[in-house]
Amino acid sequence: MSEQFMQRAIALAIENVNLRGGGPFAAVIVKSGRIIAEGTNRVTSMNDPTAHAEIMAIREACRSVREFQLTGCDLYATCEPCPMCLGAIYWARLARVFYAGSAADAAAAGFDDGFIYDEFKRPVAARRIPMARVLRRESLAIFAAWKAKGDRVPY
Repeated sequence: MSEQFMQRAIALAIENVNLRGGGPFAAVIVKSGRIIAEGTNRVTSMNDPTAHAEIMAIREACRSVREFQLTGCDLYATCEPCPMCLGAIYWARLARVFYAGSAADAAAAGFDDGFIYDEFKRPVAARRIPMARVLRRESLAIFAAWKAKGDRVPY
């Protein structure tokens, strides 16, 4: 763990708020002691609800290393990752995550994602956004095709 990487993330977040009108979040990804990617929250500037700082940094890092996994990399985020970013962190196989602010700190600033954690605990039929399964049997052909593909890249 290096405080210099977190200081860089914090500086990026402040710059994002003051100069770019973006959200108060930033992240850097470090491999072998050097920053390979940086990301800031660009949700409103890109009109993209997935453009969180961690996601932006993960995308840049994957392009940088030309891999879809970031094994051996550390992520420094200015705040505890939200559920979406946490999922992306696990899919990217990051080694470690360091964060500054807590989810409670973000909630106090108007960024409360607690309701999403609550939704995960509910049965599908009880979630806020209605969800219904359609053509499941037909969809199984997709997985069969994947399993039969000899040159697939597992992840």
